[in-house]
Amino acid sequence: MDLGVRWTLHGDGRTPAPGAVVRPDERLSWPRTAGLGAQHVVAMFGASFVAPVLMGLDPNLAIMMSGVATIVFLLATRGRVPSYLGCSLSFVGVAAVIRAQGGSSATVTGAVFVVGAALFLVGLAVRHFGARIIHAAMPPIVTGAVVMLIGFNLAPVTAATYWPQDQWTALFVMLFTGLAVVCLRGFWSRIAIFLGLVFGYVLSWGLDRVFGQIHSADASGEVTDHWRLDLSGVGQADWIGLPTLHGPSFEWSAILVALPVVIALIAENAGHVKAVGEMTGDNLDDKLGTAISADGVGSMLSTAVGGPPNTTYSENIGVMAATRVYSTAAYWAAAGFALLFGLCPKFGAVVAAVPGGVLGGITVILYGMIGLLGAQIWTNAKVDLRNPLNLVPAAAGIIIGVGNVTLEFTDTFSLSGIALGTLVVITGYHALRAFAPAHLKTQEPLLDEGTSSYDTSDEGADAGGSGGKDNGEADGEGAQRAKS
Repeated sequence: MDLGVRWTLHGDGRTPAPGAVVRPDERLSWPRTAGLGAQHVVAMFGASFVAPVLMGLDPNLAIMMSGVATIVFLLATRGRVPSYLGCSLSFVGVAAVIRAQGGSSATVTGAVFVVGAALFLVGLAVRHFGARIIHAAMPPIVTGAVVMLIGFNLAPVTAATYWPQDQWTALFVMLFTGLAVVCLRGFWSRIAIFLGLVFGYVLSWGLDRVFGQIHSADASGEVTDHWRLDLSGVGQADWIGLPTLHGPSFEWSAILVALPVVIALIAENAGHVKAVGEMTGDNLDDKLGTAISADGVGSMLSTAVGGPPNTTYSENIGVMAATRVYSTAAYWAAAGFALLFGLCPKFGAVVAAVPGGVLGGITVILYGMIGLLGAQIWTNAKVDLRNPLNLVPAAAGIIIGVGNVTLEFTDTFSLSGIALGTLVVITGYHALRAFAPAHLKTQEPLLDEGTSSYDTSDEGADAGGSGGKDNGEADGEGAQRAKS
C-alpha cells in the first residue's frame, strides 16, 4: 500500500533550478528538508500557540496534537496534498461564547469534537458522491472569494496585535523578508521566512541593548514599558514535560453554538485543496473528500484529549507559495518537530518569546500571499468580475470576512468573519443565480476547469475522479501553469 512516504530526490537535492518547483513526491536533501520542516513549524507556531491560549487550552498540547493531526492527514491523502494541520482560529469566538455561558474547557472541546465528527461525515459524503458536489456548491468565483477572505481575515491580527508592538522592527523585518524572497538564490530564498524570523529576533535583541525598553502595546494589548525580546519565561520552563490532558464534555447548548463553524472548515479545506492544486499543477479533486475527513479525524483526536481543533493551515500555504517547495517530506519533518516541541516546554517558551513586531513584519507578507491565491484561482478559471452574478456575492462576502462583520441571531448564537462571509458568498451566489437572467449565466463550465474536469457521461468513473481530459494531460497543463 502506497502511503506517500517515498520521495524522489529533486535534482541534486541542493538547489532547484530557477523557476522549478519541488513536487509533493520529491524532496531535497534531508538536512534541507528538515530546515524547511522547521520553517513550517515556525509559520504555524504563532497562531497555533496563540489560538489555544485564547481558547483557554494548553498551547503545548496544541502543538503536539497538530503534529499528530498532520501525520494522519498525510497518511490519509497518501502524500498527495501537502498540508500542515494547526489550531483553527475559527473556534476562538465559539470558545468565548461557550465560556460566557459557564462552559468549561471540557465543554469547549466536547462541542468542537462534534464539529470534527460532522466534518468527517461531510468528507465521507464527498468521497461517495464525488468532488463535484463541492464544486457545484462552490464554483471558482466562490472558492476564490473564500480563499481570499480567509487570507485577508487574518489582516487585523497583524494590524491590531503584532504590528503595534514594535512598528519599526515590523517594518525592517518586512523589508528584509521581502528582499530575501526576491533577491536570494537557491535554498536560501526558499527559507526566507525563517531567515526573516531570525533577523527579527537578533534585531530585537540588539535594539533592547542599544535603546532599552520600548513603550508600546505588549502581547495583551496593554501599553507599557517592556523589552522587545523577553526571555524570562525560557529560564523558568522545563526541558521535558507532558502537556495537560482532559476529556471532553458534551452539552447541546455548546454544540449548537459550535456547529455552524463546520461551514468555514469545509470552505477552508476546499480552498486549501484548490490552492495547492493551483500551485502544484495537480488535479486533487479525488482527494478533496479524504482531506475533509482527515481534517475531521485530526480535530477529533486532538479534542478527545483536551486539545484544540485543527485545520489545514493558511500560513503554510503562504510558505509554499514563497518557497515553491511542496514536498510532503518537509511536512513529515514539521510534524516530527511539533511532536518533540510539544513535549518540550522550554522550546515553547523560546518560540513564544518571538517579539510581536517580528511576527508583524512576517505576517504582512504571508497573509497577503494567502489572500492573493484566491485571485489566482479567479485568474486561472477566467472568472468575469464584470458579471454582477459573480461580483456581488464575492464583494459582499469578502468585506464581511475581512471586516469580521457579525450577525447575531440570539444572545448566544451568532455568525461572523470567515463563517458568515463564506455563507454569504455561497448562498448569495446560488440565490442570485436562481433569479438571474439567462445572459448572466453563460459563463461555463460551472465547475473549475483549472483543477477539475469531469466526464459526466462516465457513470462508472471513480467518485471524484476526472474525465474529459486524462490525468496526464491535466497534470501537464497544470505543471505548465506552475512554471509560467
